[in-house]
Amino acid sequence: MPAHRAIYPGSFDPITNGHLDILDRALQLFSEVTIVVAGTGAKNPLFTPDERVELIREVTAGRKGVKVDRWPGLIMDYATRQKVSAVIRGLRAASDFEHEFMMASMNKQINPEVETLFMMTGQNLFFVSSTMVKELFNYGGDVSPYVPLSVAERLKQKIPRNKVP
Repeated sequence: MPAHRAIYPGSFDPITNGHLDILDRALQLFSEVTIVVAGTGAKNPLFTPDERVELIREVTAGRKGVKVDRWPGLIMDYATRQKVSAVIRGLRAASDFEHEFMMASMNKQINPEVETLFMMTGQNLFFVSSTMVKELFNYGGDVSPYVPLSVAERLKQKIPRNKVP
């Protein structure tokens, strides 16, 4: 049985089935995984941090060992405060690796006690991103294969769909 706790930080704007794929596989390795809605930096989020936390709690309610939190600062400060042993990062494609590798290297300098684990998203979801989901929805596309139903419903409340001629 897994013995350690991990955190899975990200903007999750909104959470996708790709995120949930990574979460479910992380739960096979760790007894507890906390999804941390982290500071969004230069991103322009659609959902507020509180809305993202609420959505994540809703879609992960049946999963044992999942907690949800938010943190506006450095994720390594959060890891230190919560005494976690690992940070989970999802990779969709090779293009994600360089940025994630540099971030993991910086995090290791900040807190050498915390390991970063990279997990590849399932092959059927490697192209899914929150940005892609929002854009697809905005132009009238079907996002149901890529997000939980409650996320699709919340997108309907947030984004007025453009009518494509």
